[in-house]
Amino acid sequence: MFTGIDEVDWASMEHAYGPADDVPGLLYGLASADPAERESALDGMYGAVHHQGDVYACTLACIPFLFELAVDPGIRDRGGIVELLTSIGGIDLDEDDECELDEDEIEGVANYAMAAAAVSAGSAVFFGLVADEDPGVRLAAPLALATLHGRPGRVLELLRERLPEEADDEVRLALVEAAGRLALRHRPLAGQAADWLSRLAAEAYPPGLRLAALAQLARCAPDALPGDVVRVVSGLLRELRSRPCRPEPSAAQAQGGDDTAADRAASPTLVGQLRELSAEDSAGRSTPWAADLLRTLHVGLDDRVEDRTALLTDQLCSPDPWQRLDAVRMSGGLIRAWRGSYEGLVRLVGAQLTDPEPRLAEAASHVLEELFGLAAPAADALAARVAADPGGWVREWASGPPGLGSAVKALARLGDARALPALAAALERPEVPHDVGFAIHCLGDAAAPLAGALRRRLGEVGLDESAYDRASPLLAGLTALRAGEAAEEVLRVLRGAPEYRGEWLRTAALRALRSFGPAARCAVPELRRLTLRPGTAAATEAAEALWAVTGDADAVLPVLAEGLRAEQVHDCRAAASALGGLGRRAEAVAPRLRALLAHEELWLRVDAAIALREVSGCTGEVVPVLLSAWEKNRHVRVRVAECLARMGHAGAGSDAAQVLRAELLSVRRHNAMDGGYGSHDTYEDEKLLALCRRALTGDTGKGTSS
Repeated sequence: MFTGIDEVDWASMEHAYGPADDVPGLLYGLASADPAERESALDGMYGAVHHQGDVYACTLACIPFLFELAVDPGIRDRGGIVELLTSIGGIDLDEDDECELDEDEIEGVANYAMAAAAVSAGSAVFFGLVADEDPGVRLAAPLALATLHGRPGRVLELLRERLPEEADDEVRLALVEAAGRLALRHRPLAGQAADWLSRLAAEAYPPGLRLAALAQLARCAPDALPGDVVRVVSGLLRELRSRPCRPEPSAAQAQGGDDTAADRAASPTLVGQLRELSAEDSAGRSTPWAADLLRTLHVGLDDRVEDRTALLTDQLCSPDPWQRLDAVRMSGGLIRAWRGSYEGLVRLVGAQLTDPEPRLAEAASHVLEELFGLAAPAADALAARVAADPGGWVREWASGPPGLGSAVKALARLGDARALPALAAALERPEVPHDVGFAIHCLGDAAAPLAGALRRRLGEVGLDESAYDRASPLLAGLTALRAGEAAEEVLRVLRGAPEYRGEWLRTAALRALRSFGPAARCAVPELRRLTLRPGTAAATEAAEALWAVTGDADAVLPVLAEGLRAEQVHDCRAAASALGGLGRRAEAVAPRLRALLAHEELWLRVDAAIALREVSGCTGEVVPVLLSAWEKNRHVRVRVAECLARMGHAGAGSDAAQVLRAELLSVRRHNAMDGGYGSHDTYEDEKLLALCRRALTGDTGKGTSS
């Protein structure tokens, strides 16, 4: 085995963590009879030799030896090796990617291309592996062929021929998934693949296979889905629920043959941890693969929000807690990415909070936490959960400060006063949870009874290296409540901030004093002292606070004007925003703000435009800048919409009105990302929609609100 491995100059190559002279040991480890050693070796391959998908010279040198392992029936866990080869050779670079490369990336791209060529050249061996005795190999081989082989028509033919011969359920699903992959990668084959998938979905096949076929149709040929796809899928899920839970391992679990968890326990690897998490999530499920099929189906259904909502509603009414758990998680994904009417869906998610399965209840609270106002239909369920579970009010972590429990945060983000007992208890803990201040901000005036405890705890904070961690949640809470009675305690922190994170701590203290307004008059001497270094972030923040406390524009205008000349863009932006807060009292700086409308930094252009409108009242030169930024960077849209809403009614035929209406007509959330999301994404998008409506109706937000 491994003929020629000693002739490779491994020491001259590198991987993610240095010299590649350890790679032969990893390759021999993959061939070991010891399951723990095999797992450790595979972990090393992904961790160093193929780190985060990268391809190095040593990765290329491994390819022939990996093929040798993959076809040797005496080697265990070969399915993992086939998956590794698929990953190494399966990276696609389109023309746009190649045009954006700099010189440092050219070598990496060349390696990707050579890897794809080398693995594709040997991919014919995967034809034989689709009928291998090892079900783990059979599970991995179809996707390897669909991803790597240069004759996709022959691969599709093989998939169709193999399906009737395959006995393992999960391998059959892999054959179907491979057909969907082929159709996506080779569009001329999409029609043939869709015809086969349609027959599988419609004929008398087992429900899991039919569901898999529908999921792949949704990916590659959504127009071929049946018109009543929700009814069909719901019926298939009911059939799957009737299946008993199988105690035997799946094909994926069987890749290690007779190896037990104890055999692998000596090697705590990332690969092992992922396998254990997967096994834990699959425990007790009769069809653990159904969740992946449903996620694929949802991705394919894309903007068919009503169909997706109806499907999830049916799942959330299932007697199977695992189907409900999957539905809760997918509901969160749907609401984060797409706009729609979700009241009924949210109410059903809230109903899971009382489920005896802790994972289901916890998943529901996490989803509701991210919905802010959209969680209102579940408010009573959240309040009941919070009242019934004081032990879940605060969560402790192995590292980092404690945080509020998900249900408490979700209730507070609704502005619901029923969260107050939990927040009051959190303020009495030795270490206050880091997110208490934000929860108080969401509650607003309803949290006023907490001001005394916030003030007391802030007075107890020692001004040492831990001061920022301990004081910042308290300062955030006092800022939200505009609790001017705590001005002396805040001033103590401002004056005594330690060197470690002192700048952050002073910023938090200055924001609190600014929120107090005239009630913070005791801080005026300190604020004036901090403004003596104009052009710095601290001077700008102090000037903002001084303006809020004294209303003395003559004292702060020179400081903020100088801030517009700061070297750091962030500092310029802060000064521009602060000048906008002065309104017409800062009209003298309009020329400087106007000059910034052509700055190369988009966010600074936006802040300068907004400030210019506030100090001069002019809109003609401001609106084009704002609308240009709107199109170039979706993340600036909330900031722009706030300004447009303050301006008042956008004329029916104006450019601004057209942009605002187009946003309101979009089904996709403006900040939705593929493969990631932020905890406040839904809140920000709902805020954007509200601002767009306000700007179009002419409600500037200055009057009373109902």
